[in-house]
Amino acid sequence: MIKVLVVEDSPVVREFLVHVLGSDPDIRVVGTARDGEEALETVRHQRPDVITMDIHMPRLDGLEATRRIMETHPTPIVIVSGSDDPREVATTFDAMEAGALAVLRRPAGIGHPEHEATARELVQAVKLMSEVKVVRRWPRVWRQAHASRPSKMGLAPEAAQVRVVAIGASTGGPPVLQAILAALPKDFPAPILIVQHMAAGFVRGFVEWLAQSCGLPVHVATHGELMLPGHAYVAPDEFQMKVEHGGRITLTRDAPENGLRPSVSCLFRSVAEVYGCDAVAGLLTGMGRDGAEELRLLKEKGAVTFAQDKASSVVHGMPGEAIRLDAAMLVLPPDKIAAVLTNLANNRGKKERDP
Repeated sequence: MIKVLVVEDSPVVREFLVHVLGSDPDIRVVGTARDGEEALETVRHQRPDVITMDIHMPRLDGLEATRRIMETHPTPIVIVSGSDDPREVATTFDAMEAGALAVLRRPAGIGHPEHEATARELVQAVKLMSEVKVVRRWPRVWRQAHASRPSKMGLAPEAAQVRVVAIGASTGGPPVLQAILAALPKDFPAPILIVQHMAAGFVRGFVEWLAQSCGLPVHVATHGELMLPGHAYVAPDEFQMKVEHGGRITLTRDAPENGLRPSVSCLFRSVAEVYGCDAVAGLLTGMGRDGAEELRLLKEKGAVTFAQDKASSVVHGMPGEAIRLDAAMLVLPPDKIAAVLTNLANNRGKKERDP
């Protein structure tokens, strides 16, 4: 039985979420909280397996509550948002940086055509997150003081060129992507393509959140768009993102792969076909195995490939599968990935300048 705490300031929404979650025989709602202060107190007494967290609440909001819970009683947290405003949605990703595992849209009301599907999505997310072993997040001041920890890292092999970078991520991916993009130089000489698995409706808010802290322009990818160096392109909801000769993005309604659209596998296969050894590609934290086989294909084509290391991954499914398949040339923590990408790009520039 999965014990869940529901944190939500609206009584109507709170009872609705209790009803949705309680309808599953494997879930028991052990408590509710009207704000972050009540949530902290309930977590101490009830020790839930998963918390669903609202963001906008009185006294103590969901962001600060998430931060404090992860610093004192680390628990898998799912942010449940009822907002459609991309700017408001962007603030929910700050909670992921603080340690929340996923952001989901609040299920549609009873009688709505999408009620069953969205309710099932929340239930499934809670079940999946209950299996994640979260670790304590130390207070921000402590983290900053200890940020420069040594880590083992192989030397980045030289690529023929770096004409494109492709990255796939799932659970725990947003803050890792933010850290990587924020550390890249503004004159990074290649476009960056990103598939981040997340609930429908959050991509625009995610892109705005990334853009706030990155020196590089970040876009939701559009069909036929010409990729520009130093720009990042995030796959939109319900489209497979591919590349074509001439450096343009193609969006299609092709069938889901590994149950996903967008799929990392689809992107990587396209990049392997068009760019081959002139690509760099990697898998970050996430459940499942999306993209792992195709990362091996990229490696076989001569591309530089990497996977996030286990110690820094919230879930080591996707990168772990890539490592198992010997698809990753490099296994790196997030703070080393940007350095490797920059090093590869600089090597390319040097090779182009040399006679």
